[in-house]
Amino acid sequence: MKASEIRSKWLEFFASKGHTIEPSASLVPHNDPSLLWINAGMAPLKPYFDGRVKPANPRIANSQKCIRTNDIENVGKTRRHHTFFEMLGNFSIGDYFKEEVITWAWEFLTDKKWIGFDPERLSVTVYPEDEEAYKFWNEKIGIPAERIYKTEDNFWDIGEGPCGPCTEIFYDRGEKYGDLSDPECTPVGENERFLEVWNLVFSQFNHNKDGSFTPLPNKNIDTGAGLERFASILQDVDSNFDTDLFQPIIQATCEIAGVKYGVNAEHDVALKVIADHVRTVAFSVGDGVLPSNEGRGYVIRRLLRRAVRYGKLLGMDRPFMYQLTAVVGEIMGVYYPEVVEKREFIEKVIRTEEERFHETLSDGLEILSQLSDKAKQEGVTEISGADAFKLYDTYGFPFDLTEDYAAEHGLTVDRAGFDASMQEQRNRARAARQETESMKVQGGVLSDFTSKSEFVGYNELEIQAQIIGMIVDDALVDTVEEGHVCQMILDRTPFYAESGGQISDLGTISNDSGVAQVAGVFKAPLGQHVQQVTVQSGTLRVGDTVRASVDKAAREDIIKNHTATHLLHRALKDVLGEHVNQAGSLVETDRLRFDFSHFGSITAEELTEIERRVNEQIWKGTDVVIEQKAIADAKAMGAMALFGEKYGDVVRVVQVGTYSIELCGGCHVRNTSQIGLFKLVSESGIGSGVRRIEAFTGRHAYKYMDGQIELLKQSASLLKSNINDVPKRLDALFGQIKELQRENESLQAKLGSIEAGQLTDQVKQVGDAQLLAAKVNAGGMDALRGVADELKVKLESAILVLGAVAEDKVNIVVSVSPDLVKRGFHAGKLIKEIAAICGGGGGGRPDMAQAGGKDPSKLDEALKFAEELVAKQTV
Repeated sequence: MKASEIRSKWLEFFASKGHTIEPSASLVPHNDPSLLWINAGMAPLKPYFDGRVKPANPRIANSQKCIRTNDIENVGKTRRHHTFFEMLGNFSIGDYFKEEVITWAWEFLTDKKWIGFDPERLSVTVYPEDEEAYKFWNEKIGIPAERIYKTEDNFWDIGEGPCGPCTEIFYDRGEKYGDLSDPECTPVGENERFLEVWNLVFSQFNHNKDGSFTPLPNKNIDTGAGLERFASILQDVDSNFDTDLFQPIIQATCEIAGVKYGVNAEHDVALKVIADHVRTVAFSVGDGVLPSNEGRGYVIRRLLRRAVRYGKLLGMDRPFMYQLTAVVGEIMGVYYPEVVEKREFIEKVIRTEEERFHETLSDGLEILSQLSDKAKQEGVTEISGADAFKLYDTYGFPFDLTEDYAAEHGLTVDRAGFDASMQEQRNRARAARQETESMKVQGGVLSDFTSKSEFVGYNELEIQAQIIGMIVDDALVDTVEEGHVCQMILDRTPFYAESGGQISDLGTISNDSGVAQVAGVFKAPLGQHVQQVTVQSGTLRVGDTVRASVDKAAREDIIKNHTATHLLHRALKDVLGEHVNQAGSLVETDRLRFDFSHFGSITAEELTEIERRVNEQIWKGTDVVIEQKAIADAKAMGAMALFGEKYGDVVRVVQVGTYSIELCGGCHVRNTSQIGLFKLVSESGIGSGVRRIEAFTGRHAYKYMDGQIELLKQSASLLKSNINDVPKRLDALFGQIKELQRENESLQAKLGSIEAGQLTDQVKQVGDAQLLAAKVNAGGMDALRGVADELKVKLESAILVLGAVAEDKVNIVVSVSPDLVKRGFHAGKLIKEIAAICGGGGGGRPDMAQAGGKDPSKLDEALKFAEELVAKQTV
């Protein structure tokens, strides 16, 4: 059975059991800073599990793409370690529990319509105290007691929060994978015969801060099964890498490298690593993650470089991974179209990174050469573990490559030190890593508040409404008096709740009895808009009829900025390429901020064109049409879905003529002419592959531009010019400055020559070398080097040590003539000790070096010390 069939059967089966099929979320967690990657099927569903959001259907199933990199060193060396994998899951949010999930698991695994495993080959493990699960397996399903194993490991608990027992299902792969006479050859032992295929977690307790456990008000089910493991069993192959999920990639790599799979063990490991890593990199880039030196980008860079290094073992010294992107798309595109749709961009990113790494390897070899030379000069025979680890971590140099190079030069490498540095890094990563499943404790009044609240603020900004709920300190109250803060829910509200980058509305809620100021609005788990208010006067009560009024001026500024972000998004794609995707936004009253994915810098000309295109749409006065449509129809129109957002069956489509079509729940102008003006004020990189634009619209754009014109007027006044002639006047001034600089350099050279002539009288004979150590007048390091150059012409054989004070800092230059360099004098070594006396440092070549110092009062002492240093080296 093909892997794609297994995935389809999983989703079809659970759909038949009343589950909503949740599409795979992006690998980049959305609104979850605790996670670096989505690394479990339930990770994108955390808002449902912790009560922040109530799902429309409490039964959910998915096939979720995941990344885990904690065991990266085992990838390719074991049968089932991967960095990218698919987790099949079914979930119950307070609906069905143990009996249903166990019954359905057995049906799916053993019914020939679905997976069709031989029931005799299945065993299970349970938590010793979970008699309920034991009885379901034994008495209802009919698994004999000898195939039900009790183990303390079957309890899912990550500290404070939901937890509970679990049951794991194992498949017996047969005699060729282990002998039953071996005590370890059981589902609870270390062996290859019994393969875990599915874990069912019964989340029924809350782990409290004091260490106690209490029953959860709503019991949940969270299960996970590896698609790759299912495939290895159903395709009857030795490892996950022999399934149809990996073999096409491996065979394509063999063709590029000119090797065969299954012939050479070392080559096989390399082929498996490449196949695994290219899947991870392709999917990550497709989800907007680009190689960098931090965070997710660092993980991708490390995996890509690791694959390239293994490619070298196969004799590939050129970029090759990018060629495998198409194969990944052919295998996975049936369910994950993004790897096909973004193929060209993914290939470009991977190829660019490969080319850079090949250059980096050359740099690493140069550093390794320097380390080797240094070791020999210092009389040691070993390269330190710390240096070897730096090469590995910074330049992607594998330890064995460092070892091979060292051996060629008669050196060894400190393996223990390297391992210690590696472990320190793992410890740091482990300390920084948050547990995937960490969730808030269930509960809270808002989770149970079921009364409906209708948002009418798209078209109405002032309405009559009724207070249906007020909450103070997580408790429902009937009244709130002057000076108190509360969360208020109305039966209908004009106030927009912060979401999609758009900030919430401000305004007032009032009647004859009291007035409340709205400071912010957010959505409750069941979707109601919750106003955060302060009662400024009087008293407000549940049941009161009130006047809800949005701050109209603020809303008008917000909608101008929001529609402008849509125009900007389209303009960025038009100018920079379709690979540009929104990576975050902020729509406020006075500005907009737009983060987007882009691989490279943006030129001034491109920014000008982007701004022009946005303003062009504003000046056209195009109507903004907003409609509710079926998600399929919206996508058929070409509507852009924003990064990380979830959408229902019916979506809100915001369309600006034929220029921009996006799915959006925010507030917008009715016609682009209402925006008035768009002014881009800044563009910068905020991370590798992510850039940020900030801009103003409407009156704020006018205010900004008026301020710029005022600055220009002030500049013109200072230049004694009119505004139009400012560039011409500046050009003239720059010309004058350059001429003055040339005159200054000429005068400095003449002064240096004069001073050099006067200094020759101060030359001393120190041993068998001539030394001139003197304090001179020089306005900077350039001038000081000029004096030294003049003296080198006059003194054919000498050591020059010249010092000068400029702007309360010390500059020092040391020059050694060629004949004295041959005798062992070294300018760089001399200056290092001389500058140290002045509180500074520096270095340079044997014949020329320069340094700075912080203490001018020590310059005379330093020059005197120069004579002592030279005397020690002379005969």
